[in-house]
Amino acid sequence: MPVPYIRRGRSEDEQALRLIDRETWSTLHAVSPPPGPDDPFFRDHSGPDDHFVAELDGRVVGYVRLGFPTPLAANRHVRQIRGLAVSDAARGHGAGRALVRAAVQDARDVGARRITLRVLGPNTAARRLYESEGFVVEGVQPGEFHLGDAYVDDVLMGLTFTAPA
Repeated sequence: MPVPYIRRGRSEDEQALRLIDRETWSTLHAVSPPPGPDDPFFRDHSGPDDHFVAELDGRVVGYVRLGFPTPLAANRHVRQIRGLAVSDAARGHGAGRALVRAAVQDARDVGARRITLRVLGPNTAARRLYESEGFVVEGVQPGEFHLGDAYVDDVLMGLTFTAPA
């Protein structure tokens, strides 16, 4: 089985990542409407440098988007996973796990004290992946989103690198 290659995003990944977003969109993990065919993938607040990209056999198959939970200086010590997607054809080859590990390592490398994320309650596969990489549930907002015909929980997860002073 090929091993995923993880690298920083590049502007030329735009089309491949846009296709992955459209292919993988689901109310299982997305609270925003499905992306349109011409919607840009990279934006002013999340450009190529804010992404790690997974490749298998030289083909882009997934990404993780990093950012900050708020624009406040008071929590610049916290990084946040703001999106993770792996193409259907590449699932089960370790790309998701490799992307999560790259995000965690990047947060450590830049001196963050914590990395957090939000995941929808019904997305049990993602929750298991995050838990297996050391993330713990830090809170649940019951029925926070109405998606399709159901109210779903917003699960807040985090991983702390250093104990608070």
